[in-house]
Amino acid sequence: MDNTQLASRLAELCRKGKFEQAQKEFYSNDAVSIEQESMQGFPRETKGLDAIIEKGHKYQQMVSDLHEIAVSEPLVAGDSIAFKLTMDTTMKGKPRSKDSELCVYKVKNGKIIQEEFFN
Repeated sequence: MDNTQLASRLAELCRKGKFEQAQKEFYSNDAVSIEQESMQGFPRETKGLDAIIEKGHKYQQMVSDLHEIAVSEPLVAGDSIAFKLTMDTTMKGKPRSKDSELCVYKVKNGKIIQEEFFN
């Protein structure tokens, strides 16, 4: 699978909210996740696939309702993939909000080795 195919499949899974499936399918075991500065309650950097999956579980526990997920068509440049992710959510104890971020992935040997999020 080349990076364009990987990007297409990654975006497809994210559109369906299947983030953990995407991580298990495409991330290297030593992948690194770098969060936005504004992502309260989460470390800026998470190392290792298991820790990244656990971070996802923690996020899901904070969500009361997931109303909509939108993912742009991915852009691919060499070993980098990017797309815009928009999520319409209601977090527990907070009002409903619609937030967007740019998701950037680095690929090596067919596996995602780093993800980083920007807003």
